[in-house]
Amino acid sequence: MGFKLKRKEVEQYEIDMTPMIDMTFQLIAFFMILINFEAAEQDSRVVLPSSQLAKPPEAPFETPITIQMTKDGNPLLAAEVYADRKALIPKLKNEVYVLQTQNSSAANATIIIRAHKDCKTGDVQDLIKVCQEVGFEKFTLRANEEIGY
Repeated sequence: MGFKLKRKEVEQYEIDMTPMIDMTFQLIAFFMILINFEAAEQDSRVVLPSSQLAKPPEAPFETPITIQMTKDGNPLLAAEVYADRKALIPKLKNEVYVLQTQNSSAANATIIIRAHKDCKTGDVQDLIKVCQEVGFEKFTLRANEEIGY
């Protein structure tokens, strides 16, 4: 008794890979831009302190302005070093003007302070006072999260 199996021709489906490749390139471009923005907010002269209490923000800040402080207490804003904190006032006033053109205010912006771990606390307090003179009210300090196991 012999059985013969009939072979059925299997249909071959072709998948259009164009949308998938397009999406991959868009993701690559997105992450390249994101990495560039993160690098602009950091300076190699600023080594952040570590803390077990440090945690990332729950949500991104609406209008962040990052000011960094070197070991010597000199502020950096937009990659420009200021020898005196009072010299920072015209640049901060310019930031306030930009916020006003965007229908916002200095009170709505958040100043992110990235101070070097060896920077004096008094220098950070002086920086906050200068920012308050211009009209900024919200401040946050950056630190590296110290994970204890």
